[in-house]
Amino acid sequence: MATLGSEISHMLRMRGVEVIFGIPGVHNVELYRGIEEAGITHVLARHEQGAAFMADGYARATGKPGVCFLITGPGLTNALTALGQAYSDSVPVLAVTSCLDDTRAMRGQLHQMRDQRAAAETVCAWSEEARSPGQAYALIDRALSGFEAGRARPCHIQVPIPVLGGQADPAPPTPPRPALPQASADDLRRVVDAVLFARKPLFLFGGGARGGAAAIPDLLRQTGAASFVTYAGRGLVPPGTPLFFGSYLARPDSARVLAEADLVVAIGTELAEVDLWRDAPGHTCPMIRIDIDPQMLAQARAGDLAVLGDAGTLLRAMAIAIPARSWDLPPKWDAGQVAAARNRWRAEIEAERPGLPPVIDALRTALPQDAMVYSDMTQFAYAAKEIWDMSRPGHWHHPYGFGTLGYALPAAIGGAVARPGTPTLAILGDYGFQYTVQELGTAVELGLPLPILIWDNGKLAEIEESMIRSQIAPNAVVARNPDFCALARAYGARAAQPGTLVEMQAALREAFEASVPTVIRVTPGIR
Repeated sequence: MATLGSEISHMLRMRGVEVIFGIPGVHNVELYRGIEEAGITHVLARHEQGAAFMADGYARATGKPGVCFLITGPGLTNALTALGQAYSDSVPVLAVTSCLDDTRAMRGQLHQMRDQRAAAETVCAWSEEARSPGQAYALIDRALSGFEAGRARPCHIQVPIPVLGGQADPAPPTPPRPALPQASADDLRRVVDAVLFARKPLFLFGGGARGGAAAIPDLLRQTGAASFVTYAGRGLVPPGTPLFFGSYLARPDSARVLAEADLVVAIGTELAEVDLWRDAPGHTCPMIRIDIDPQMLAQARAGDLAVLGDAGTLLRAMAIAIPARSWDLPPKWDAGQVAAARNRWRAEIEAERPGLPPVIDALRTALPQDAMVYSDMTQFAYAAKEIWDMSRPGHWHHPYGFGTLGYALPAAIGGAVARPGTPTLAILGDYGFQYTVQELGTAVELGLPLPILIWDNGKLAEIEESMIRSQIAPNAVVARNPDFCALARAYGARAAQPGTLVEMQAALREAFEASVPTVIRVTPGIR
């Protein structure tokens, strides 16, 4: 018999887990006993927050669960920010931690918390303690099944240190996995009837519609509908698609567009504050909401149609059902109006963030089509999320809801580990880079050809502008930065400081061919 810690690694490998991110410690050392024997790759982070962000980036790149091993107490609390980000953005991350056996009668123990399990529950779908091998195995399967059968959100399992080191039988065979909920035939008929009957239907595609990406171009052509995508849904509607308003939903004027529709179909999106940046979308017509999360459907108004089911399956079924009942319909929106709106919104961004759009355009031109981008909370990303039409879905990842600084570098490391041989790019601001800069050591250790583009404006520019708009004298928005290129070289990474956009493009191409990551420092004066 082996220890439970060892058997957990064997169980995870049997369930398809190939990579674990984490940091070993005296409390969770038993989790590390079986990793190599099970054939799992372990990635050593420099901070537990980085480990959980890496698991998040891995999960977004693959669609598989990202797993991290953490120690009792501070190991978990260090990771809570990253787990909160995964919860906000519906990312399947499994955090497995050790815990103390007794925190009630004993005091002053190493890493002691009042209630570790409850702390994790604040940012996870659930957090549970396993006090026996059977409970540990059941909770792991509960998490993995939940990731596949509904809205994926992080889960936390903690195991007392003595239980991890105790003997355990192997885990049981993999149980059958439940499927996502599916819309009924009646729901499909109602949706198709409503879309074909509408004079000006408008589709809003969110990240939850990714499974139906292949059907979306035909569906838009068949219905003559216009469309938006949320930031998380970028790439679902290919660039150049007629009547495509882009990812400009957060523009205030987009409310006027929604008010013109006589039917809005929101698929796989919360339509949250971070999607709209206003209280309501702006439509006055009925809405069809399609989602796997019943809590989202509870927001439907009287007269709306709420459909619980997998958006991808329903989109594919619609694309089949509609041509069986009608010919391709002529456009129901004016193409000139759509183009004028897009041009107007881009001009607004050029006025709000002068100098940024040309840099973004140059980066887009130089980036390989299959590149995956991880961005941080930085003005560069805020502008790019609107003006950069992605050519494929699921290839730009951002800390949308929770809005955590420091996300991009470790998440990009997780994404690069998940996709060896394919290009990955991290985009950060000068301030956010310093939140998780230590993970450069992990990227160098792994030999990742990872370009890390730092938009260095020497300040918290977004906060400064917010203060000015609020008539507050800017305060605490300028900090002394290190020499980022020297810092990169100190870690063993490459560094570049291009003076022109052409040099930036060349530095990016070289970085994709390098044997270690490359920090590329770009300043607002670049032309």
